[in-house]
Amino acid sequence: MILNDSPLFDLNPFHLTAKMNTVKANLIRWALVETSHPGNVGSAARALKTMGFEDLRLINPKIKDVAKQAEAIALASGAVDILESSQESNSLVAALQDCSLVLGLTSRDREFGPPPINWESARTLIKETVANNQKVALVFGTERTGLENEHLASCTHRVWLDANPAYPSLNLAQALMVCAFTLREALNQTSIEDHKAKAPLEDLPDYADPAAVSAMLEHWREGLEAIGYLDPAHPKKLMPRLQALFSRSRLHKEEVDLLRGIAKQMLLRK
Repeated sequence: MILNDSPLFDLNPFHLTAKMNTVKANLIRWALVETSHPGNVGSAARALKTMGFEDLRLINPKIKDVAKQAEAIALASGAVDILESSQESNSLVAALQDCSLVLGLTSRDREFGPPPINWESARTLIKETVANNQKVALVFGTERTGLENEHLASCTHRVWLDANPAYPSLNLAQALMVCAFTLREALNQTSIEDHKAKAPLEDLPDYADPAAVSAMLEHWREGLEAIGYLDPAHPKKLMPRLQALFSRSRLHKEEVDLLRGIAKQMLLRK
């Protein structure tokens, strides 16, 4: 039996004592979608605290108030504060509000969805995003099937970890720990790029968050139905294709406003 009140190994020899920039860490959100096992939630909280992160979101867990379950508390060990501060909600889109970069972690290829990148490329994007004081979300799916297409629709990128192609499956808490550990390393690295002058805030891309893009797509669905281009009885794959197109584009807020203006004009022709 593993006693969860004592570590399996001492982390100090691995030089993890350097304090990570808390501002950077607070810009990163960790979302677990439809988690089944309270133990995974507790283990995830422990992994986040060990690596210096704390923003944990629980989306529609199979057990209500999962962070208060005895198994979650036991496996969190000294990270009960992360459980207590976690936020539980029924909407992934709402949980991702204000995040300009949203990474869905899954190894499964999809016909549609956001552009796929590996974890190394994802870490570079994360560093660039938090360097500009913009928020990032990492989204993990269910233990049994991982992220579904509807979840990926809210992500800007699909990300896979470089694992054994014959068996790329990781336990949910293990996957989160791998990401938290390597991301801590990446954020702690100092380089010439870190010392370059930052662009003025008005020159930074003002990306739309998933909630704004989702609302725009719903507006477009209504508009396309209004002009007869989309048959609601036989929608085929039109909306998933548009979702994939806009995901690749990483829309800015003003572009979302423009597209909603077009949708409004389509509805006026009804």
